[in-house]
Amino acid sequence: MSGHSKFANIKHKKEKNDAAKGKIFTIIGREIAIAVKEGGPDPNNNSKLRDVIAKAKANNMPNDTIDRGIKKAAGDIGSVNYEHVTYEGYGPGGIAIIVEALTDNRNRTSANVRSAFTKGSGSIGTQGCVSYMFDQKGQIVIDKEECDMDSDDLMMLALDAGAEDFSEEEDSYEVITAPDDFSAVRQSLEDQGIPMASADITMIPQNYVALTDENALKQLNRTLDLLDDDDDVQAVYTNLDE
Repeated sequence: MSGHSKFANIKHKKEKNDAAKGKIFTIIGREIAIAVKEGGPDPNNNSKLRDVIAKAKANNMPNDTIDRGIKKAAGDIGSVNYEHVTYEGYGPGGIAIIVEALTDNRNRTSANVRSAFTKGSGSIGTQGCVSYMFDQKGQIVIDKEECDMDSDDLMMLALDAGAEDFSEEEDSYEVITAPDDFSAVRQSLEDQGIPMASADITMIPQNYVALTDENALKQLNRTLDLLDDDDDVQAVYTNLDE
């Protein structure tokens, strides 16, 4: 994965998100609701909620907004009816796309996702048609400018906490974990005051695919923009070599 600036990608996403912060806060609000429903409102006893809170802070969600979200979710546990749904398919040039959504209306979400693929000259496939090309991992990205720790010390801290891999890019460090170890590693880094540009469970492509046709790239971006604009969509993963 060397040569891919994770932080540049995250900065790009953050800049887009800043223009549509309501969308990001809606996404995180739903994740808070699900986490509270599954494990209760106390982050000390709910590692999934702790992870969502860390994600909220990385996206500059105010603490009082986070607290309100937790209290609201705790009061509405019986009425939280979101479900996780995943869609897989192909964009132009055979680019693999995975879409994760959290929805209270599966029919609406399915129609919107299918429309986004179609408008970008892509196609929805069957479950598992592209996910085998990705590995589910915990991924923590640390902005070098925000981190004072020496890279070797940071690597040892991450590996001692249970990380699988540590890599250094031009502008960032990347820590990779097994999904089950993500919470413990993230918490360990947080306890040491390590600032994180991003910390989440993600899908990492085993191989990246370059798309040189400008029209195909334009069509792919149309699909990705439509998915980004959909409030039900939580995350989109591709194997596009950016």
